[in-house]
Amino acid sequence: MPTPRVKICCIQNADEAQMAIRYGASALGLVSAMLSGPGPIDEATITEIAMHIPPGVASFLLTSKQDAASIIAQQRRTRVNTLQLVDAVSVDTYKRLRDELPGIALVQVIHVRGHESVDEALAAAPHVDALLLDSGNPTLPVKVLGGTGKTHDWNLSREIREGAGIPLFLAGGLKAENVREAIEYVEPYGIDVCSGVRTNGLLDEPKLAAFFNRTYAT
Repeated sequence: MPTPRVKICCIQNADEAQMAIRYGASALGLVSAMLSGPGPIDEATITEIAMHIPPGVASFLLTSKQDAASIIAQQRRTRVNTLQLVDAVSVDTYKRLRDELPGIALVQVIHVRGHESVDEALAAAPHVDALLLDSGNPTLPVKVLGGTGKTHDWNLSREIREGAGIPLFLAGGLKAENVREAIEYVEPYGIDVCSGVRTNGLLDEPKLAAFFNRTYAT
């Protein structure tokens, strides 16, 4: 089983970005404005961080926007190379993003709540480059679109991975203590962590080191 890529999310500043890259991150998550959840930073900071991410490391913009025009404008302001869509969008939105942002990767987040999430994932898969499975709940009065620190049903994650036919990132409550089990059970293309490597909202180097050590353990 190949070692999965590691995405460190909720990056707050350039120092955190460099620390994550130093330990082996292949992608960094930059959170724009959200209704709830940890880690949002202003677009000027996102742009500055993204500008200094080296080739070979993906810059993910987490966006809660659902209309193509707003998402396109965000990408053009921040110059990231990957859009992480944390809420559902229409097929027409996918098509317009493809047409107007050639070369920009699209990653659709699926919040795994039950078997309906499998259907959502398989419907989105043909339109995007990867799926990212998280533990939010967009049906709440105030949408929770990630960063919960909670795991979800990995049986459903595995079912989605087996059926989707595209790369899959696994998120939701991962930390050094459970990441190896998650990798071995779900066999994702990549794993994504925010709160599991943070203390009081800041990237914690000992936790980060432990997370990578467990991820790469054989």
